[in-house]
Amino acid sequence: MLRLTEVKLPLDHSEREIRVAILKRLKIAADDLVGYSIYRRGVDARNPSAIVFSYTLDIEVRNETELAARLQRDPRVSPAPDMHYCFVARAPAGLVSRPVVIGTGPCGMFAGLLLAQMGFRPIILERGKAVRERTRDTFGFWRNSVLDPESNVQFGEGGAGTFSDGKLYSQIKDPRHYGRKVLTELVQAGAPPEILYVSKPHIGTFRLVTVVENMRESIHALGGEIRFQCKVADIDIEKGPDGRGQVRGVVLANGATIAADHVVLAVGHSARDTFQMLYDRGVYIEAKPFSIGLRIEHPQSLIDRARYGRNAGHPLLGAADYKLVHHCKNGRSVYSFCMCPGGTVVAAASEPGQVVTNGMSQYSRNERNANAAIVVGITPADYPGHPLAGIAFQRHWEKMAFEAGGSNYCAPAQQVSDFMAGRPSTALGSVVPSYTPGVRMTDLPTCIPDYAVAAIREALPVFDRQIKGFAMDDAILTGVETRTSSPIRIKRDERYQSLNTCGLFPAGEGAGYAGGILSAAVDGIEVAESVAMSMVNGKNTRL
Repeated sequence: MLRLTEVKLPLDHSEREIRVAILKRLKIAADDLVGYSIYRRGVDARNPSAIVFSYTLDIEVRNETELAARLQRDPRVSPAPDMHYCFVARAPAGLVSRPVVIGTGPCGMFAGLLLAQMGFRPIILERGKAVRERTRDTFGFWRNSVLDPESNVQFGEGGAGTFSDGKLYSQIKDPRHYGRKVLTELVQAGAPPEILYVSKPHIGTFRLVTVVENMRESIHALGGEIRFQCKVADIDIEKGPDGRGQVRGVVLANGATIAADHVVLAVGHSARDTFQMLYDRGVYIEAKPFSIGLRIEHPQSLIDRARYGRNAGHPLLGAADYKLVHHCKNGRSVYSFCMCPGGTVVAAASEPGQVVTNGMSQYSRNERNANAAIVVGITPADYPGHPLAGIAFQRHWEKMAFEAGGSNYCAPAQQVSDFMAGRPSTALGSVVPSYTPGVRMTDLPTCIPDYAVAAIREALPVFDRQIKGFAMDDAILTGVETRTSSPIRIKRDERYQSLNTCGLFPAGEGAGYAGGILSAAVDGIEVAESVAMSMVNGKNTRL
């Protein structure tokens, strides 16, 4: 197979035109083209009046060796890589020990799936509920303002990514094509096949529910086990003479214990009580940078027109997205995060007395508003003194948002014009906020640090020059966005184990090694491989 890149075709092209473009690029006869498949299809909208699809194609031709030699100087033609996944190990017959995976977000789910596929029969522990029960609890919170601290946007089967846009793209380096393994498994579990080739694939919350359930059944069929409402309250760590620890098992909140020498820690970025427990047990943890800011909402039609011009609304394009960044005079960076086309702003609190925002879209992306977090990068220098100080920092601003919203889980909100002018908002304009339980118009600078306020005020006019109307007077800002990533990193060595605790495998977003569904799932695969190798032969070498 050969891989052909940068095959560009008009928006309303036919399938026949793809074949014609291949023949023209390769300068071959029609009979010499055996077949092709679409590896990637992206949208080039740099010129909104002449939007094109840009394809990467894997093609099969007659006389491939001769053709490749003739086109060896063309950078757009190369051998297609082998993207098939190969397991690194198989569980030995009669293996009694079983690995434990804590968490069923994308990282924990894929770590558990891979271990199950390799025959290790993992025990997967989830503090929250199964995905459909969790969905009822979450929607109940949004409707009735009754928060279940163990079943919400952050906790439960599927992890925080379940209540999001279901974005499946990442900028991680992936030389072994583990991302392809992730996408393939998701399609087999019921995700739309197009995620295998569109440049910015997404699934949406309602479809993710079914996908997660099907993956759970696959794990069970392979001998794995998922236990819900099983919160890990402690980890049994045996200290050696050199001060390093060795995991011997986990202790559940109900007092039950599970013996295990291999524990994957995939708890997500909001498991604050777990982070405290690990710190108290002496597991090495350090503070890491993250971001804080606000959600912004515009009419989706405004974003569509700015990005696609006269092609806005074209059914093949769908709802437009954006990605923005600005480097401020005060040294801060402001950027858009988790942009949700045609979506809603959702209540994402996991602790009582706090307000946290996030964004969510369904697969159709057909809601009235577009939303994204506009966040400011911060570092441990902004919250010094302790490895867990970032958690205290988050809690402080989430509590301020709760109080500014009326202390009833409504969120504080403000029109952009008022935010820029430094005056509280008292009424809505044309943009109706989508956040439920509801919003209270107020003065958002009381809910985020002064330097973040200054940075966002500087960035919004810059973003308006890139997307006309971005700083429109009655665009809505809602606070606060604090859970962009984990505020800590549980450092690990080259074998993916904790620096000072053997058998503990920190993984995914919560451990500080991923950001988003795809990167977390890939990290889960890599960690599962390391666990398997350790269980088979005690060292992290590939078979």
